[in-house]
Amino acid sequence: MPERRMRIVQLGPVPPPHGGVSMNLLAIHRKLIELGHGSTIIDVTDRTGTTNDPHVVKPRSSFGLVKLLLSTKCDVVHYHLGGDFTLKLAGLTFLCGILPGKRSVLTFHSGGYARNTAGTAKRNSVRALALRSLDLVIGVNEQMTEMFSAFGVHEERSRLIPPYELNGPDPSVSLPSKLSEMIEGFDPFLLSVGALEREYGNEFLINAMPQVLERYPYAGLVIIGDGTQREVLAEAINRNGLNDRVDLAGDLDHSIVLHLIDRASALLRLTDYDGDSIAVREALFLGTPVVASDNGMRPQGVLTIRAPFDYESLVEAVAKRIGAQFSVRPEVHGEGGNAAKAVEAYLELLSK
Repeated sequence: MPERRMRIVQLGPVPPPHGGVSMNLLAIHRKLIELGHGSTIIDVTDRTGTTNDPHVVKPRSSFGLVKLLLSTKCDVVHYHLGGDFTLKLAGLTFLCGILPGKRSVLTFHSGGYARNTAGTAKRNSVRALALRSLDLVIGVNEQMTEMFSAFGVHEERSRLIPPYELNGPDPSVSLPSKLSEMIEGFDPFLLSVGALEREYGNEFLINAMPQVLERYPYAGLVIIGDGTQREVLAEAINRNGLNDRVDLAGDLDHSIVLHLIDRASALLRLTDYDGDSIAVREALFLGTPVVASDNGMRPQGVLTIRAPFDYESLVEAVAKRIGAQFSVRPEVHGEGGNAAKAVEAYLELLSK
């Protein structure tokens, strides 16, 4: 048991989908429980309904969220922010920063926002005020910590902690038989992990598959995730006659996703904007080749292509990663312990 037992409240999205933000939140939650601390998650996804997990609470409205933040007893509130840093989210950030009797932490996961804000951040803006109200601001890459500095956040209140915990597939977990049989017939087996939203580029991947099949007649694509574009993507699959070559697998448990990444011929990550994608890190860690959009901060070993994407460039990139031109898969060693670093940060805050 730790010398001091903390109670931490994390605010953010709960899977599904198993994205980088939600998996980072869950990794910290599990580490807190493992170390004997109290941990509660406030789920801020748009999904309605309840949860059977006693550690997760779901406010029914914005008012309910504010009430929860004010009434929940804890030592630290840790807000995980992804996507656009809107004024509404800046307001929520500021609220977390001024909660009485609680330390406040923010992890900023939005690589797209940090990139687009470079050189335009204003120290007298609402967003700057919100960030400076916090006790600690965590960035998942250097681009984000540079943005914090531009907003006037003092260096001692800023920290870089990568969001990923890298592990191999659980050998006690098996793929569903139908899914396993399907990918056995794919050569190469291509995989996309994310959400079924426009910015993840899945419609482009589907429309590119006819050209992929011209070179690789037995190729197949599995798209993991769910979202507002499911019907649009299903129509694209039907329109291209790809019902036996492309599968919308939906949201899957992370243990299943790891097995799929491990078995894939290549992971495809063509997004309009992206942060430090956990799926990319996991693929490299498992030795799976990656073709991804160039976001200016992809890890070594990723083959990047620049927007605007075209089908021929994608096919050539796939060929380089799975063909003779790239016969040795990249080997990237994991950087475990990042959830533990977050816990250490909480303890440091409470010791001051």
